[in-house]
Amino acid sequence: MISTVGDKSIISQLSEYIAKARRMELPDNVSIRARHHILDAIAAMVSGSVLPPGRLAIRYIQGQAGTQEARVIGSQLLTTAVNAALANGVMAHSDETDDSHAPSSTHPGCAIVPAALAMAEREGADGRALLRAVVAGYDVGCRVTQALGPSFLSGKGLSSHSIGGTFGAATAGASLANLNPVEVSHALSYAAQQASGVKAWVQSEDHIEKAFDFAGMPARNGVTAVTLVQAGFTGVADVFQGEQNFLKAYSDNSKAEELVHGLGSNYEITRANIKKFCVGSAIQAVLDALLQIIGEHRVTADDVDRLVARVPENGGRIVNDRNMPNVNLQYILSVALLDGGLSFAAAHDYERMKDPRVLAVKSRIKLEPDPELTHARPRRQGIVEVYTRDGRTLRVHVKSVRGTADNPMSDQEVEAKARDLVAPVLGSEKCEKLLALVKNLERLENVRDLGAALAN
Repeated sequence: MISTVGDKSIISQLSEYIAKARRMELPDNVSIRARHHILDAIAAMVSGSVLPPGRLAIRYIQGQAGTQEARVIGSQLLTTAVNAALANGVMAHSDETDDSHAPSSTHPGCAIVPAALAMAEREGADGRALLRAVVAGYDVGCRVTQALGPSFLSGKGLSSHSIGGTFGAATAGASLANLNPVEVSHALSYAAQQASGVKAWVQSEDHIEKAFDFAGMPARNGVTAVTLVQAGFTGVADVFQGEQNFLKAYSDNSKAEELVHGLGSNYEITRANIKKFCVGSAIQAVLDALLQIIGEHRVTADDVDRLVARVPENGGRIVNDRNMPNVNLQYILSVALLDGGLSFAAAHDYERMKDPRVLAVKSRIKLEPDPELTHARPRRQGIVEVYTRDGRTLRVHVKSVRGTADNPMSDQEVEAKARDLVAPVLGSEKCEKLLALVKNLERLENVRDLGAALAN
């Protein structure tokens, strides 16, 4: 039986929404948030281009032939849209810099924005079309995993990040390719056939496979789905319902109506989070709390007798004294105390993890998984308790981390983060040009100009 919401089937509503997305008018607040997330994702790609996953992606594409359709960021390479989406996606999740969407348990930007950039360059689209395609990508990609149930997927060991990213990338690409509703439905079917990923990425110690799983693979697969349809491939008319459908295959209790609930009025990009700090999500709240203590009380590492960081139980396991600096809670808090803040460079400094001064501060920091925080809403709250050598107890509980949907960053904060990521790689002049292009994205005549600005 084919379910309907209103007078139309779910696939009809989805396909028509995507087909019209390129021409839809967006509320001002949605456009602002979209520019923020596009800039944040591009900055992650630029910084990721010089990290091990990004360098490997560039090396891989150097060995691939293909039509020169889109830029591999941080290089002089032009390649096919499919290859560019793969490489730039890997760069976008080369570390813990990119955005997230808690309700769907996805990192949408690292898959959707690279796919959208690649397709926009291939099609010679303007900045307005790019912005609208990205918004549509978040709307559909995030709704797919919510329809399946993120907790169910996690319990089965399936990667919601990869699945949602594939549909989001395909949606953005279909919008930029100007597919009609029938063609969109076929592209979604090819996206469904490529939706994959298991949570074995939790074992990834160097972030290389994780960069592929979260971003490179879904970005590539989404663009592949669209370009197959552009080449004339036809597909299943409704992959979400009917016999042996996608939702049935991936969930025992899917909710098909979630695919279109509020579509066109409730924009998922407004529920997404931008990381203020380039560290693992489970560290964000406690780092925010510690920086508040440092700022208000002028506390330094020498003042601290001991520090207790309370985090949700699931997040605590992921960031407890890991061998990667940006997902090692004790290291990050130690550096913040020593430096009075945290830079991108410090968060990725493997050598500094062995510094005796850092190790001495780390020995006074204890991570405490907190059952109450595990079930608290909003999620990923954090508490820091600093016990000073002069007998003070300083405590801060951060409930809504700066950069989350409940406490979004300002234009200036998003741009400051982008400068920290981009300027060391491309230089200050190119960085400022990039910021200006994205800030005026809706007046950009051809996204290829944006791609050219990202060459290195």
